[in-house]
Amino acid sequence: MKINLKVWRQKNNKAKGELKDYKVDHVSPDMSFLEMFDVLNEDLITKGDDPIAFDHDCREGICGSCSMHINGRPHGPLAGVTTCQLHMRSFKDGDTIVVEPWRAGAFPVTKDLSVDRTAFDRIIAAGGFISVNTGNAQDANNLPIGKEAADEAFMSAACIGCGACVAACKNASAMLFVSAKVSQLALLPQGQPEAKMRVMAMVNQMDAEGFGSCTNTGACSAECPKGIDLSNIARMNREFFSANLTGK
Repeated sequence: MKINLKVWRQKNNKAKGELKDYKVDHVSPDMSFLEMFDVLNEDLITKGDDPIAFDHDCREGICGSCSMHINGRPHGPLAGVTTCQLHMRSFKDGDTIVVEPWRAGAFPVTKDLSVDRTAFDRIIAAGGFISVNTGNAQDANNLPIGKEAADEAFMSAACIGCGACVAACKNASAMLFVSAKVSQLALLPQGQPEAKMRVMAMVNQMDAEGFGSCTNTGACSAECPKGIDLSNIARMNREFFSANLTGK
């Protein structure tokens, strides 16, 4: 396969960026999208050019680092797939592919396709935890949790924090991410003692980071590689309203 790429190049957060054209020959349909970029970067290095910076880590669809906006969609054309799990057989020989970084004020570009997503870390640090005494784990039978609640908590905890929800939202809202992190604890007994503090602190930090408000269009959930459900946003709104109504 031969692929034509239009890739966003930007030296740093202060520099002006632009799309640059590249051609990649001998692309195997079985290559992942990131492996195709590896081939391109090897060619650029051989020519003495600066390789394209992009984020990646596990390349197994687990960590969420591989954040690329591909032909106008976060993580590319397939549903429920991260960029590292997207393979070149999803494209055709001679295709032109436009690759950009996440577009959000709270995710400043560091270089090329890499963005700073530490805003998510600060939201988690604000309240995405429980405070418990250390020691041996409590016997499971002593802390029964209904299967429905356990399943919902597990599905919310599946969020990998990739930021696709932010990139998909026209307001660059982080509501799906924050609501998933609130829900995974709000649904469990261990999360109840700090529930009010948690949701207020995390929502306030989200606003302080500069994320936009929810658009209610559902683009975030549609583009989420882990299929995080919009019901989490409704749950977080209820939790936040309750916390403000009754006080911390």
